[in-house]
Amino acid sequence: MVELIFQLCVEGNGPGKIARMLKEREIPTPGTIMFQRTGQTSRYFLDDPYRWNAATVQRILEQDTYLGRTTNFKTAKLSYKSKKTVINPPDKWAVFENTHEAIIDKEAWEIVRKSREHRRCPTKMGEMGLFSGLAYCADCGAKLYHHRSITLTKEQESYICSNYQSRKKCTAHYIRAVVLEQLVLQNLQRVVAYAQEDEKELVRCVMENKTAVQKAEQERRISELDRIIQQLYEDRVAGALSAERFAKLSEGYEKEQEALKQSAKDLQSVVAAIETQAVNVQSFLKIVRKYAAPTELTPALLREFVEKVVVHAPDKSSGHRVQRIDVHYNFIGEIDFSSEYSRDSKQTTA
Repeated sequence: MVELIFQLCVEGNGPGKIARMLKEREIPTPGTIMFQRTGQTSRYFLDDPYRWNAATVQRILEQDTYLGRTTNFKTAKLSYKSKKTVINPPDKWAVFENTHEAIIDKEAWEIVRKSREHRRCPTKMGEMGLFSGLAYCADCGAKLYHHRSITLTKEQESYICSNYQSRKKCTAHYIRAVVLEQLVLQNLQRVVAYAQEDEKELVRCVMENKTAVQKAEQERRISELDRIIQQLYEDRVAGALSAERFAKLSEGYEKEQEALKQSAKDLQSVVAAIETQAVNVQSFLKIVRKYAAPTELTPALLREFVEKVVVHAPDKSSGHRVQRIDVHYNFIGEIDFSSEYSRDSKQTTA
């Protein structure tokens, strides 16, 4: 039962839909199973032993005990005088690994966790887009809205920036669903083939990309701090800041900047430590080994491999409509060749 629920979630189904599917398949609820084992009737419905609901499914998807671990101190009481229970933050939990046999592997758990973070809404027709909850705008970071109606054919379905759709706060970033599906499948096929051909090279490529991303972020922050400090000096000269306030702010920013510069120098040693473990890459390779050569982008395949797809605004400067997407994969992120370009003459100008 638990394995089935997690697999259905990996395939892109939400708790409500999973509950309906379990009921249709006549899967006994936890309350029904408890009644069959112990005779307890607190959560058993005689007239409906398959009465699943979204809340029950959600609780199961959040139970890390299925990973073979025991987690204590998730909750606490304010005092011995109070019966009120509060939820502790994760840093106060006590986690003990391998206390019993795992039912769910860590790869499935991580995919489900990310899927639950990016909850999706069905269209007005009650359908769920293949990329709903996975496609994002490259400019504003908002999710892309799945545009579908009874008057549109499959070829005409599209994705549009939700900020543009609701408040016109961004540009449309319009892309046809079939085009997005084709581009992601092409990219996925290349990544899988690359990983199957040389796993060690994939590890090197991923680590190299992580180094570049981390270094670029550090350099961006150092430059940003330079601008802030310069502005502080200008405000001090203009009399907008007191000497005491200026000294306090500038000291804090300069310490952060120095720490970042030192961190940038130590980056290679950090990467060397990451390379000795490469846990995330191995998790990705475990998924790769399940698929010989994907020929169709199913919901399950997409959710297992892809963390998110970033859609850029179309570029028409060349006289043709060219649009870029970036594919970010579960466990390894974006790699060197994970950008795809659409030169789709059939797309509507937006």
